[in-house]
Formats: sequence, C-alpha cells, structure tokens
Amino acid sequence: MTILTDHPHHGVDELEEKKTPADENELMVDARGFVAPDNNAFGHTFRDYDVESTRQKSVEEFYRINHINQTYDYVKRMREEYGKLTRVEMSIWESCELLNEIVDESDPDFDEPQIEHLLQTAEAIRKDYPNEDWLHLTGLIHDLGKVLLHPSFGELPQWAVVGDIYPVGCAFDESIVHHKYFKENPDYNNPAYNTKLGVYTEGCGLNNVLMSWGHDDYLYLVAKENKTTLPSAGLFIIRYHSFYALHKVGAYKYLMNEEDIENLKWLKIFSKYDLYSKSEVRVDVEKVKPYYLSLIEKYFPPKLRW
Repeated sequence: MTILTDHPHHGVDELEEKKTPADENELMVDARGFVAPDNNAFGHTFRDYDVESTRQKSVEEFYRINHINQTYDYVKRMREEYGKLTRVEMSIWESCELLNEIVDESDPDFDEPQIEHLLQTAEAIRKDYPNEDWLHLTGLIHDLGKVLLHPSFGELPQWAVVGDIYPVGCAFDESIVHHKYFKENPDYNNPAYNTKLGVYTEGCGLNNVLMSWGHDDYLYLVAKENKTTLPSAGLFIIRYHSFYALHKVGAYKYLMNEEDIENLKWLKIFSKYDLYSKSEVRVDVEKVKPYYLSLIEKYFPPKLRW
C-alpha cells in the first residue's frame, strides 16, 4: 500500500447473453411488485433490527447519529473530498487484507472480520453462478469501501461509512430503519429537501441522485475513476447494495430509469448472498486466492488510486 500526498462504466450489453438468475422465482413479491428475499442463500433470516441482542441497542444508537448527520450538504462535501482519490495507492487484494481488522458496528448479525464475509459471499455466488465471473468479483469487493474506517483514509466514524444508505435531497422514506431519528436532521424540515421528489425529477435515474455518504458510493467512485471494466450491473451492486429501502420494499422506485430497473434484478439476487446471519462455512483463503487474483487482473488495473 502506498500513501499518496493528488470512464464511464460499461453498459449492460454483456448481460444480455447471461442466464436469468435461476432462483429469482424463489423470491417473495411484495405489494409494490418488487421482490425481496426473506432468507439468504444459506437459509437464514437476516438483518432483524428488532430482535433483542447484545448489539441491538448500539446499532440503534448508530442509526440515530447517522440519521441526524447525513444531510445533502454533507454528502456533497464528502463526495468532493474523497472523489479526488489522493489518499492511498494500493491493489484490490491489498484493500481486502486491510479490512481484516474492521467490524461493521451497524450490522446486527455479523461480528466476524470483513474478509470472512467477502469470501463467503463471493464463494456462495460462484457456486450458484459459475459462469458469471464479474458477479464473483463483485461479491468479493463490494464492501471494500469500508477502508474509510482505517487511519490511512481519515478514520471516518462508523456512521459515515457503514449502515443502510438512502437518498438525500428529498423526503426520507418511512421504510428506512429507525426512521424516527430523521426528525433531528436539518434537512427534515427544509422545504427544498423534504418533499417526495425534493431536488430531483421523476425517472431521473439513480445516477443523478445523491445517496447518504458511505462505503458503497466511495468504492463506486474508486472503481469508476480507476476505469474498471466491470459491467454496469456490477457497479450498480457496489453502489447500491446497502440501499435496502429500494431493494427490500421498493421505496424510491419513482427515481429509477430503465437501466436501473434492469440492474436491480441482479442486485436483488446479490442480496441473498450479501446478507446473512453468521455462517459456519469457512473459506480457505490461500486456496481461492489465485482465482480471485485472476479476476482482479481481468477487471482492474494492478494499482488503484483511493
């Protein structure tokens, strides 16, 4: 890793020849016509914020602080600052190793180091979709933006890195976890930002919508600016995998365009592998490392600016 002192993503053509995900029919369809899994690929329920656990209260406090501080102006400022990519130069695999020390305080389910989650996710996808190598790699790297918690990246507070993401600049949908704490957010009573559309227009496309700042958007910026060749659906998964209000209950659908709708199909499948209670499935890192290094070489440059 080198500490530094300062391509539009591909379309969906590559996806047209890919198979329709086989387990799409296993997903539950809700009243809005959106599908969302109740269980993950391992058969477990996940992300239950209401179940009493030793972490439940700390998770709620996390969202209280998150919801108060994630404003439209804050997001614009953070995207501008971190979008310069002048902090670190390192490879994808180096960033995977950097996450070993990090535990996500916003997740009520998972206490293991992040590298375990990354490899479990990637390997589960690989087993079910052996021909979609871009999806395997997306599974491996989707949480790498959490390096923002590391001192080399400014050691941002957890509320500015992890947790559910949601649009800013328009009304906060009531489906967002611990919604009640938004009442203390300055944007909540700002007429420019508290209507259904706010600063946006219907069908404008999620690419034109500012999301609360965190690891999703940061890794998207890193991948895009370093000219990854991942397909559009891969970048969509990276950027919106924590946007549960959308892919779990269909909130904010009115902001989406046609490309978003197509990419969402893959994101909903990905969610079955991304979210789960602790799995006993252990991954032999050294055994699978050569395969993932080959994918990294295929879709990314050797070193990336972060």
